[in-house]
Amino acid sequence: MAVTIEQALAYVAENDHAVLATRRKDGSPQMSPLNIGVLDGALVISSRQMLAKVRNLRRDPRASVLVLADAFYGYWVQVDGTAEIIDQTDPGTVDLLVEVYRAIAGEHPDWDEYRAAMVADERVVIRIRPERASGELPG
Repeated sequence: MAVTIEQALAYVAENDHAVLATRRKDGSPQMSPLNIGVLDGALVISSRQMLAKVRNLRRDPRASVLVLADAFYGYWVQVDGTAEIIDQTDPGTVDLLVEVYRAIAGEHPDWDEYRAAMVADERVVIRIRPERASGELPG
């Protein structure tokens, strides 16, 4: 079914269960289950600096995300795009991680604790600019 990027982003904003596909050095797929949100027209993911998905995207920024409803079967979207990694060398990263959390889960009970954990975990933001969308949506 034809799905616009705007429709896909609206669906992702309401459904945060996703699988991110990146490419290993040999070109084979590496897939990671994760939670995903939408900020400023882009898909956003909180991850850790040392994980394979981050290394893969630094080497090859092409990314595909499959977003599913909680029921698993039914409606879904795939979004393909180019990813960038925003790490803690950027002074605004921890604030951006707060916005990513809010986009996915709402308010945190202790933002100071959250910020400290993000620094300790060497968290990064993966931001994917959508270039193509497909899927099966209601309507």
